[in-house]
This record gives sequence, structure tokens and C-alpha cells, in this order.
Amino acid sequence: MSDSSLPVDNHTPSPAESTMQKSPKADIYAKHSSITEYMSDSIYRNQPIQSDGLSWPAKNTRERSTESKEEAELRLEKLKTAICTVIECIGEDPTRPGILKTPERYAKAMLFFTKGYEQSIHDMINDALFEEDHEEMVLVKDISTFSLCEHHLVPFQNKIAIGYIPNRSVLGLSKLVRVAEMFSQRLQVQERLTKQIAIALNDILKPQGVAVLIESSHMCMAMRGVQKPESKTITSYMLGQFRDNIKTREEFLTLVRS
Repeated sequence: MSDSSLPVDNHTPSPAESTMQKSPKADIYAKHSSITEYMSDSIYRNQPIQSDGLSWPAKNTRERSTESKEEAELRLEKLKTAICTVIECIGEDPTRPGILKTPERYAKAMLFFTKGYEQSIHDMINDALFEEDHEEMVLVKDISTFSLCEHHLVPFQNKIAIGYIPNRSVLGLSKLVRVAEMFSQRLQVQERLTKQIAIALNDILKPQGVAVLIESSHMCMAMRGVQKPESKTITSYMLGQFRDNIKTREEFLTLVRS
């Protein structure tokens, strides 16, 4: 059959097909042969804890964590100016008495809400890793933390449960809480928060398994958008025995619910 006898495709792409062809996601996946490869090209390719104790530092994290007192003051002033601009843009008067000091108050609050970026896990653990011949589950639950949603910069409240099965090493119980707080005090999404806590503890303890379960209430769903203040979001991440052994996983989930 000659080329001239082949059927001609005169199909014109629909608007929906054209949108799909131009989708940013299509460009992302074009660079990777599979979603697995795409995920491996994320922050999790990096060591969870760097040599200086920072964990998955962002682009400007080290600049903040190593700055001098003078540099910290300049950072605060820059943040105050930005917040003053926000107040103007929503139609308020930043010189009004009730708002006059709001930029400074909010700037300091924002730095506190995100102090997890500059914290070192090495300093946090502080020799609280002990050798102990204990090979049954250790569970700490009902750990309350707050995070800022990275999409809207409004809070979400977390109730966290952390379990692990030691491999001849145990961690001071308060350190489990501090690790959860450190990762919470960043711009976050709940799914990443769950995963980061689990992977970091797995790196610190080298245990037989780690499990993290988080139940959160998101103000971005309560105050805007769908406006469902009673909704809860639950995420989990399992490693080692918790992932491989269904009975171990069920024991963890039963203890969390009890």
C-alpha cells in the first residue's frame, strides 16, 4: 500500500485535549519514565539529616540558621515591611493605633511558627539515644502540634502518634515529641509532615520499624473553600515491620485508637 492510500487523520484536538497536552504535569512526567522515578527526584533523594543536623533544609534555611544578630534584625525588618504591605493591600491603614505594631508582632510570630527550619536534630537529640535490650513496640500518642499550610499560610492542628520497634537502641521519649514539633514548625502539608517524621526517626534509631499516624484539622478547609470546620484528615506512613507485617501494623493502629 502506498503512502498516498493511507487514511489521513483530520482530527482537530478538543479544548480539553489541548489543555491536557499543555499541562505542566505532562512536562514533568515527560522528564521521567515513571511516577516512581519522579518521586525519587524529590527531596527524599537527599539524606534526611545533614552533617550539621539540619533535616531537609530549604533553599534559604542555612542562611537563617547561621545568621548573626545584626542579620537577624535585618530579616525581621524585611518581614515587617512585607506584612505592612499586606495590611495596605487588604484595604487597612497600617498607621492606625490598633494595627501600628501588628507588623512587628506578626513578623516575630511567623519566625516562631517556622523555627523548625533552623533547628538541628543533633542538638535536639543531645545524647538521648540509649542502648537497651527492648524489642517490643514503643508508642507515644496524642502529641499536639501546629503547622502552617504552605498553600494558604493558615494553621492546621495535628494530633500525632509515633511508634517504633527498637533494634537495641531507644530514644528519650521527649525527643520523639521534639522531632514531631520540629517538622511541624515549617510551611507544611500533612502528607509530607507524616513522612518526614517517620524517615528521620528511622535514620536516627535504625529500628526494626517506624510508624507515624497524624489526624489534623485544617483551617484552610474550615475558614475558606469548602468551609467544613468539623472535617478531619488522617495520614500514615509505615516503615520496616509496620509495613511488612500486618499484625504489627494492626497492633499499632489498635493502640492508637484505644
